[in-house]
Amino acid sequence: MTTAAAPTRTTPRRAWSTGQIVLTLLGTAVSLLFLAPLAWALFTSLKSETEAVEVPTHWLPEEWTGQAWTALFETGNITNWFVNSLVVSVCVTTVVLLVGALAGYGFARTEFRGKGVLMGVVMAGLMVSPAVLGVPLFTTVQQMGMVDTYWGMILPQCAPAAMVYILYKFFQGIPRELEEAAFIDGAGRWRVFFTIIVPLSRPSLAAVGIFTFISSWNNFLWPYMVTNDPDLMTMPNGIATVMNSYGIQWAQLMAGGLMAGLPLIIVFVFFQRQIVAGVAHTGLAGQ
Repeated sequence: MTTAAAPTRTTPRRAWSTGQIVLTLLGTAVSLLFLAPLAWALFTSLKSETEAVEVPTHWLPEEWTGQAWTALFETGNITNWFVNSLVVSVCVTTVVLLVGALAGYGFARTEFRGKGVLMGVVMAGLMVSPAVLGVPLFTTVQQMGMVDTYWGMILPQCAPAAMVYILYKFFQGIPRELEEAAFIDGAGRWRVFFTIIVPLSRPSLAAVGIFTFISSWNNFLWPYMVTNDPDLMTMPNGIATVMNSYGIQWAQLMAGGLMAGLPLIIVFVFFQRQIVAGVAHTGLAGQ
């Protein structure tokens, strides 16, 4: 004997309010505004070099071609540029996370002589433009024999004053009772840091890591200053060399720009929740 299935209640969908419609249209317009440059770069990369510089310009190619992409891989050293950018960005992010977390925790939880002075030095680092430090940093790197090396590109980017301050403020918000309970159970400072503080700080560490990776990947000035070796160029520096005796190759330049932006797009797509959570936890929204 079969029993009739109980009827399921369906909740009628509420009609959109005027405010929701306006916000949706506004969000769509802003999204299209941000996507327009990417679409222009993609369509330009699929044009011939002659068509890319035609006046008046037009969005869609009259003749679709992948000539710019082929030339970029054949004449450029884009594979090396990509690998160099990846190595530099990953190393910088790893060092910044380690140094920033340890320094921020030290400032937030330990008392030592000269703490106020050192904190003032960190705060001063937030007010100094990296461009101002270019010449003294280059002189130091040159004296250490690290010009045209990976270390010369990596180490000067590992002075994370802003990231130390962000993590310092976050660690101050973690209840001390959690650490005191661990100390009573016999845990040491290092064990408390790695087993309690770090797991609780994952959203903030993720946000700091993502922002550091993006900043290092997009860094043009310092790698340009510290290396002249074509085999050590990063993506921003390599793409800037996409030109010949006739001038800039715009179709190739757009193709290279899309290649350079691809990892950042992937980071935003797959780690957007971590970015939002990190901004909420670290207070970056008010920075």
